[in-house]
Amino acid sequence: MPETSAHRVPLGQALAEGERSFSFELFPPKTDEGEIALWETVRDLESLSPSFVSVTYGAGGSTRDRTVRITQQIAEQTTLLPVAHLTCVGASRDEVRAVIGQYADAGINTILALRGDPPGGPEAEWHAHPDGLANATELVELIASLGTFSIGVAAFPEGHPESPDLEQDARVLAMKQDAGAEFAITQFFFRADDYARLRDRSAVHGCTMPIVPGLMPVTNVSQIERFAALSGAEFPEELAARFHAIADDSDAVRALGVEVATEMAQELLDMGAPGIHFYTLNRSTSTRQVYEALGLGARAK
Repeated sequence: MPETSAHRVPLGQALAEGERSFSFELFPPKTDEGEIALWETVRDLESLSPSFVSVTYGAGGSTRDRTVRITQQIAEQTTLLPVAHLTCVGASRDEVRAVIGQYADAGINTILALRGDPPGGPEAEWHAHPDGLANATELVELIASLGTFSIGVAAFPEGHPESPDLEQDARVLAMKQDAGAEFAITQFFFRADDYARLRDRSAVHGCTMPIVPGLMPVTNVSQIERFAALSGAEFPEELAARFHAIADDSDAVRALGVEVATEMAQELLDMGAPGIHFYTLNRSTSTRQVYEALGLGARAK
């Protein structure tokens, strides 16, 4: 009988014990048709036996109800371990507590605690709810006070767009750990050295929790450039040039995206990263190819 999420070692504990994690991020679609496609992706990824899959909130918490429902269905209907995203955007403390309660009632005990982007997008000014939480550290504290959850947080290899400097970013990550976080997952990035510097800076400030690097294989040049601009990640000039040279050939772009992501993933694993988190955009083909190129397909056997 397949192992269900309820019988697994908590994710934070597994990572702390040195288990390598290979995982995928999904987002709740806005339409019923998109949800059908999402479940096709879920079933495809399930065959790979990943460590977990995470399900995001939409901008400003706009997909909260759909996120909770889909995360619950993954927990109940698949062998996958779901990691539920939770933000404090536009929500009171009571509303956040209610969502945490919904996750707990569904048997979901792993939460990725994020401040989240404001409803106007990453470039809009952040305003906390009058009766809400100011940042992810406060959200971690609240989750930890309400039960036995394995709590993850975000990390930013190139710095959070609102941070004054990289040292402040490292200090904040250590504060999240002190508040109860057990692991971190990074924003996507394109240079392995940025991850190494984040890990080393954070260690200086007392952060010892595993930091899982997040990768997004390039499948569309204009799309990745837009995502990078919104998130504050740099799409390196030399890498952009390679993709622009073949931008009119979608198959070539996807193939190069798989090649680049595979090389970077292997470099990160060689430098001791505790695993890889793939941003899938609800499409499994490219991430599956990277996964198998790394020789991880054997995990599913």
